Amino acid sequence: MTHMAVPRTRSWILISVCVGLFYALVGILFALPTTHAKAWRWAAWVVSGLVYGGHIVYERIRLGSAPVVAAWHVALGAAVGAFGLAVGANVHSLLVESTSEQHRLLLLSLVLFPVLTAVPAFVVAFVAAVALGRMRT
Repeated sequence: MTHMAVPRTRSWILISVCVGLFYALVGILFALPTTHAKAWRWAAWVVSGLVYGGHIVYERIRLGSAPVVAAWHVALGAAVGAFGLAVGANVHSLLVESTSEQHRLLLLSLVLFPVLTAVPAFVVAFVAAVALGRMRT
């Protein structure tokens, strides 16, 4: 059996989606413990921040992406993660008692979470990618 490599043009999509799914998984799983909830939330931020930074480094160093391209790919991962969290919140609202108004607002989160996450994720990733490029030269 031979192993076929994913073409480079599609590998960044797969990586961004996997990173985004990881963000969502971390956000949901780290919210489950009821004791020391604040510590678990901080831990989720730290883990996600390390993955975010690693994604920027991977894009710039390993793939050699230009700063704007790297930032776009990283922002897509963040948007996928935010969408996953919004889906999780919507599912949770169906399992607990909530009003129809809350359901409508949570439906908005399916669009708002990714947009409100992707824009700052792009800006920060772009600045970091430029700085990383300058540090390498």
